[in-house]
Amino acid sequence: MAIFTDPIKDHADFGPGDAEWLHLLVGDWQLVADLAFADLALWFPLPEGTYVALAHARPSTSHTVFHSDFVGERIRADLQPLVDKAWKSQTIERSSETNWTTETAMRVEAIPFVRNGRTLAVVTSHMDLSSSRMPSRLELTYRQCAYDLLRMGTLGLWPDFATPTGSRRGAPRVGDGLIRLDAQGVVQYASPNGVSAFRRLGDMETLEGRPLAEITTALLKDRRMVDETLPLVVTGRMPWRTEIESRGVSLSLRAIPLRDEKERFGALVLCRDVSELRRREMELVSKDATIREIHHRVKNNLQTVAALLRMQSRRMESEEGKLGLAQAMRRVSTIALVHETLSQGLTQNVDFDELIDRQFRLSAEVASPSQAVRTERQGTFGELPSDLATPLALVINELVTNAVEHGLAGKENGTVWLNAERHLGADGGENLTVTVSDDGIGLPPEPRREGLGLQIVRTLVQSELDGTILWTPRPGGGTEVGIEMALDGSRRR
Repeated sequence: MAIFTDPIKDHADFGPGDAEWLHLLVGDWQLVADLAFADLALWFPLPEGTYVALAHARPSTSHTVFHSDFVGERIRADLQPLVDKAWKSQTIERSSETNWTTETAMRVEAIPFVRNGRTLAVVTSHMDLSSSRMPSRLELTYRQCAYDLLRMGTLGLWPDFATPTGSRRGAPRVGDGLIRLDAQGVVQYASPNGVSAFRRLGDMETLEGRPLAEITTALLKDRRMVDETLPLVVTGRMPWRTEIESRGVSLSLRAIPLRDEKERFGALVLCRDVSELRRREMELVSKDATIREIHHRVKNNLQTVAALLRMQSRRMESEEGKLGLAQAMRRVSTIALVHETLSQGLTQNVDFDELIDRQFRLSAEVASPSQAVRTERQGTFGELPSDLATPLALVINELVTNAVEHGLAGKENGTVWLNAERHLGADGGENLTVTVSDDGIGLPPEPRREGLGLQIVRTLVQSELDGTILWTPRPGGGTEVGIEMALDGSRRR
């Protein structure tokens, strides 16, 4: 749930943790809107004496009474007196008159949220009263639960900083199943979905009147695998989440203790069947492991090919043949390095800076066994998809080798630079500029026939990277090779 934060950032009276507390409230108040069958609006004071709406929540258990979003707008004149009264009294205030519109009748309540004795904001609850039917037991229980939570907000007891703030994937919601416990952990009420969830676990008896801790304990087959948070969740003592599994069914549980000024008088336990979600997660884990294993095996096979080429080169008598096999071995090793990097991660992206740091120095050393060649790298490549990383690594390898063998030919020492810069292109997409330069003899006065290495470079840049490449003299002497390529897939062939 988003929150309009500009007024909070400019508020001078906020103490440590106040802004985080309001964010925690908004992150969890869909729960209250669903329980209350009402729209909720969060109002924050402005210096000129009025209020601005920071957030708005619509119930998923009922229809909304506000079809337009008013986040960021000033409070209506007819609503401000009620909010002012709640702000000053620090108690829940109800409008003395039913708020009638052309379509609905609403009951409006203003609930001040207090922390450390100071009112930080006021929540207004807008409930539709136009329906003439008698509320069901479920609706009455839900509304009582909502009132208890809002009452805790006026006492500074909710939201609780102990509430988990991690991933909400699989977190139970009101509609998934709700169980209300008394102070001893005995079930006072269980919604139909809550009953169904525990029946899928294997409990066929009525939940009401039985301790939830005993119910869950009886369902567990292997108690050695029990989460240590389970006892505190099923008794409603701590605002935590846990999961139980039985008969192939996984149930996510979340507890919300209910307190007043003196003691804990009960708890809400939300439950959700997450069996299908966990099955899909296991499939993804298995898929990721399979992909990593494939990359690992490809890397091993390529290293085997490189070793065979090395063995073959030792048997060659022709120096030209030995050089050709050495170059092929170097190219195969470059591809193997990319697959080795992919085999160690969970995504199909490569941290290219880490990969090229190893490859850049190695390429220069292999190409200059009798020279003192220094390498320097500047800029950041960042993460690149594997279908770009492999050809780009090969291109850089060839350009560095060419710079050492031809640009620095006849010199005892020299420097090869590698620079990377990510930037926005003319069309707004992200581009990458790669420059390989040296302080060698520079470009020949007349074009010469390209060898296999430069032919590979041109082919990869044009067909695999969908980029351009340009050779120019380097200021101060030497050669500079620039590659311009797009990183967004829409421009790639």
